[in-house]
Amino acid sequence: MALSGLQIFKYLPAAKKAENSNCKKCGCPTCMVYAMKLAKGQAELNACPYIPNELRSDLEYSSKQPQKTVEINGLKIGGETVLYRHEKTFINKTALAVLIDINKSNWKDILNRVENFEIRRIDETLRVDLIVFKGSEKPETSINSISYDEFVNLNFKIIEDNNFENVSKELIEIRTSAVNDKKEEYSNPVAVHFKECKNRDEICAKGAFYICKYANMLLFDEFDEGIFSTLMTLRQNIFTDPQKPLQVEPKIYEFNNPDENSLIFMTTNFALTFFAVANELENLPVPSYLIVVPSDGMSVLTAWSAEKFTAKMVANTLKKWDFSSKVKNRTIIIPGLLAHMKEELEEEIKDFNIMVGTVDAYAISDFVKELISKKQ
Repeated sequence: MALSGLQIFKYLPAAKKAENSNCKKCGCPTCMVYAMKLAKGQAELNACPYIPNELRSDLEYSSKQPQKTVEINGLKIGGETVLYRHEKTFINKTALAVLIDINKSNWKDILNRVENFEIRRIDETLRVDLIVFKGSEKPETSINSISYDEFVNLNFKIIEDNNFENVSKELIEIRTSAVNDKKEEYSNPVAVHFKECKNRDEICAKGAFYICKYANMLLFDEFDEGIFSTLMTLRQNIFTDPQKPLQVEPKIYEFNNPDENSLIFMTTNFALTFFAVANELENLPVPSYLIVVPSDGMSVLTAWSAEKFTAKMVANTLKKWDFSSKVKNRTIIIPGLLAHMKEELEEEIKDFNIMVGTVDAYAISDFVKELISKKQ
């Protein structure tokens, strides 16, 4: 584990009230500032002429990469530094790979299925990460690929999925020894090899566990779209940076070819909120607009409480896109959770009236049906 600024400071002259305290030779005003910058990698170790050998040794050990990174044509695998995502973040997502034996008669059909497989989720297109070809040749493909001989010669620890209890224990032991003890013999990324996929539910359950703890790659001898869809969905949730909220571009989105009289909705640019609302709007029997206000990727109430979603920001978004000149409809439907902002928004946005909508996205359909029936 990396040393903190305070841990580094204890070694420096100022902490010991010794000679040369806060001498500024490192370029920082105090030893404390230097220690903080050194901990963040913003200062050089050799900048201080009074660094004790003990600290130098501890810093070299703490900065040692726990796990090696294997790169296959731009695909990075491994390189993890923590056991738990909330400690910092996970770096490279668990690669999902398919082994295709070109000596089998149906290999072209399998390759075609793999190449055409993709799912779209939270503004990301998910596909198979790697094909490992087994045989005398390596066919051309649009998917990143490698021959089996090349694969086994990489710095991978390959574990066969033959006993869940043993595999899970080995995965945990390897990652723990690599991260906590930084043992060189445990530093290679780990690939779990599934030779059979007979029981889909069992494979999904085991694969999900291995993604969480702590496989760097899952290699399948059989390709099953259902298994890959399940594991990709889980993986996307696991391998997101908890310090960086998922967000979409703040702008005005159109659904079902809206015109100047179409319904107008509003939300924040938090990705999960956006796609929940967008899914409902796509399935409405009427066209609509969705005004997405910049909110640093925060959800509706979080953005409002952090003052990242204000009436002024809404007004600026509408002005940026010159929205009032493009529509005749003068009613904006806001999330039900922001009902308390109705008067504030109407005061700031003179061109539009504000209507309070639903609290939950799934209720939008019934809300619109009721809205249309009232107009009729």
